[in-house]
Amino acid sequence: MTYAGDLTPQQAWDLLRDDPRAVIVDVRTEAEWRQIGVPDVSELDGRDVTFVEWATATGPNEDFVAQVAEKTGLQPGDDRPIAFLCRSGNRSIGAASDATAAGYGPAYNILEGFEGDVDANGRRTINGWLLRDLPSTTYTGTE
Repeated sequence: MTYAGDLTPQQAWDLLRDDPRAVIVDVRTEAEWRQIGVPDVSELDGRDVTFVEWATATGPNEDFVAQVAEKTGLQPGDDRPIAFLCRSGNRSIGAASDATAAGYGPAYNILEGFEGDVDANGRRTINGWLLRDLPSTTYTGTE
């Protein structure tokens, strides 16, 4: 493992609640944010989710780590926890690995992602941030 570890959605919420320095970065695409919704962490001292696409319509986001640092104010070696979230917990592994390699973190992958795994019918009804009934909201693009 090239990052600090994996957290369940509830463990990620608990980390954010218990450590005011912790940040959550949603690495899905803007289309996913708009169509599905996003985590809502505003009840945690008015904090916001950081939105940075891991991959864009044209391919990998080569500036991903720099954009995360710019939007969060993170510095290499500052030991601020970062929890990365995607749809199902796969892209966020790469995001956590890249952040760790650049000296940020501890960086965590949020298992199950925002929507979770697919059931036998191809629907995302098994797990994930939404199905764990954690706070969510609509994405307005002004975040």
